[in-house]
Amino acid sequence: MEITMKGISKAFGSNEVLKGVDLTLKSGEIHALMGENGAGKSTLMNILTGIHKADSGTICVDGREISFKNALEAEKCGIAFIHQELNIWPNLSILENLFLMQNVTNSFGMLDFKKMRRLAEEKCSQMGITLPFDAEAGECSVGQQQMTEIMRNLMLDAKVVIMDEPTAALTERETEKLFAVMHALKNKGVAIVYISHRMEEVFAHCDTITVMRDGYAISSKPTRETNMEQVVRDMVGRSITEYYPGRTNEPGEIVLEVKNFCQEGLFNNISFKLRKGEILGVAGLMGAGRTEIMRALFGVDSCKHGEVYLHGKKVCIQKPEDAIKAGIGFITENRKSEGLILDFSISRNIALPSVDTFAKRSVINTKNETAFSEALSKKLGVKTASIDLEAGALSGGNQQKVVIAKWIGMNPSIIIMDEPTRGIDVGAKRDIYDLMNELTSQGVAIIMVSSELPEVIGMSDRILVIHEGKIAGELDHEEATQEKIITLATGGQ
Repeated sequence: MEITMKGISKAFGSNEVLKGVDLTLKSGEIHALMGENGAGKSTLMNILTGIHKADSGTICVDGREISFKNALEAEKCGIAFIHQELNIWPNLSILENLFLMQNVTNSFGMLDFKKMRRLAEEKCSQMGITLPFDAEAGECSVGQQQMTEIMRNLMLDAKVVIMDEPTAALTERETEKLFAVMHALKNKGVAIVYISHRMEEVFAHCDTITVMRDGYAISSKPTRETNMEQVVRDMVGRSITEYYPGRTNEPGEIVLEVKNFCQEGLFNNISFKLRKGEILGVAGLMGAGRTEIMRALFGVDSCKHGEVYLHGKKVCIQKPEDAIKAGIGFITENRKSEGLILDFSISRNIALPSVDTFAKRSVINTKNETAFSEALSKKLGVKTASIDLEAGALSGGNQQKVVIAKWIGMNPSIIIMDEPTRGIDVGAKRDIYDLMNELTSQGVAIIMVSSELPEVIGMSDRILVIHEGKIAGELDHEEATQEKIITLATGGQ
């Protein structure tokens, strides 16, 4: 199947999102679609799949002009869109989730679970994927849920598969499996649109790279005819010579000490110290317990044993409110369900942790609140026509920026950042790294959990490596390498 999009334009109110974009997708091609958050990538794909209607322009499928009324029409035509935000029913089994888009029934009109299992096993075996069919989806790892989402779309035998940041929540092994699946699909003539900010993945696996910026298609070239520096320049309109800014700040006195943190089945005997103005990186494989430790420290989840000392004094953090009052902020890994209230405005989301600052006798001064949120929104570079829009209307990367702005606004002394740059483009990543350096120069201490090893090495003063719920080792910035971190993370010495 070959798809040609010509002159696609789209505006939401006064906000022009797409401005005459051209894009061609060929059978048997992995086509990377890159650009900063808000560049128009997802909107272009939403128009292709009938989720939005273009204001102008044409879409041709195998030479025939077509316009899908909704996503179901696109799916029936063989175009599947695997969105960045998971679309999983947590109370249903993995098997039931796989067949949400197609009912498999017996002669009595009831679901035929035996046939469903056989079809799922055949498809998973064909793709080399193993899934726990009987497990509740909500109890599975984020990576397993992502693989379920991918397999559900592959069950439709799509001719075009659009993947929006598919590896963001996958382990290294799952990511390798995904790329094996992608190349298997490519060999069968399937066209794949791969939306990602991860340069290494794009250059290793994609045949063509199209770069978008501010609603325009800036360039479209075979991967072999371009390089990372050129792609970055096309994305942000300038050259970024250093991905990670230098760390010149010298950490000061101990501001946080965690002693013997334990939670049965999750983590055991976790002890570490955090210094003023320090970035403490936390690395490890997915499921090692990194996020669970941070959630317990912030009071989201309970902790059976352990002590926390802030500035030398023992504190009791039983709920997030206790942590906030103690000056601790938490940029959560899951922005959609935990970091934001999606139907609240951008302004209200940013102001939430600092709401007492704008309230007098329980009445919020909306003028001060708006000015506060506007300033932080601009500082973080949130791309939006108005901060009065709902947070749910933003792209995933811009939602992440709102979460970061929210916690910075409360002037914390400690910030826990769990995957702070997940789903964020290369230009915005550099902005966040610069912001982290600015915060630590002001004395803020940061704990950064990240699955991206170059990020951990590039930004951390010290690195804790977690393996199966325990601290496997600690590395200084000068001695840290990807090989050493992976060795510790997998149980080696």
